[in-house]
Amino acid sequence: MPPASLELVDVRPYLPRAVYEIRYATADNFTGKRLYPVARCFLARAVAERLRKVHDDLLKRGYRMKIYDGYRPHGVTKRMWALIGDERYVADPKKGSRHNRGAAIDLTLCDLRGRELPMPSAFDDFSERAHRDYTNASPEAIHHRRILEEAMAARGFSGLATEWWHFDARGWEHYPIRDVGLGMLARRTRISRLRPSPRRPVR
Repeated sequence: MPPASLELVDVRPYLPRAVYEIRYATADNFTGKRLYPVARCFLARAVAERLRKVHDDLLKRGYRMKIYDGYRPHGVTKRMWALIGDERYVADPKKGSRHNRGAAIDLTLCDLRGRELPMPSAFDDFSERAHRDYTNASPEAIHHRRILEEAMAARGFSGLATEWWHFDARGWEHYPIRDVGLGMLARRTRISRLRPSPRRPVR
């Protein structure tokens, strides 16, 4: 895979119309603690490009994405594992998470006004309601879950059986596990935007 495809990039320029609610940058998550210093979402470049196609598909159908999480530093996975220690919901840090590779995304659906649509459970719900085969939810919630699954699958993303919101990019195993902090990534992104583009020589 070309090095440029592995680079971690800010997702917002790829999905400017998505809604962003980076839960781990707040205390509103299963840990009750703020785990990220900034509310930013990063993914491997090739994954961000693929996700853009999914969002374009959804926009045509009258939906927008709401993004909860993308790249997650390995150190954060260690903190989560210390609290939960259940591989159905948190990756064993010895193996690494697909989030650690910038190759996984947590998301849900909104309407075009940005209003979140019903799903079988809330994000980070560690009960059977979050499972993809859970059927005791409202028909509306099951319908929305199916729309999201089908849209993601059409562009090469596969879902996690125990979390309807989690999707892995095809080929995730080719992306390296990383532990670069989100604060550092955010600073790098800001610096790169401030640098002037090199002038091309006049021919």
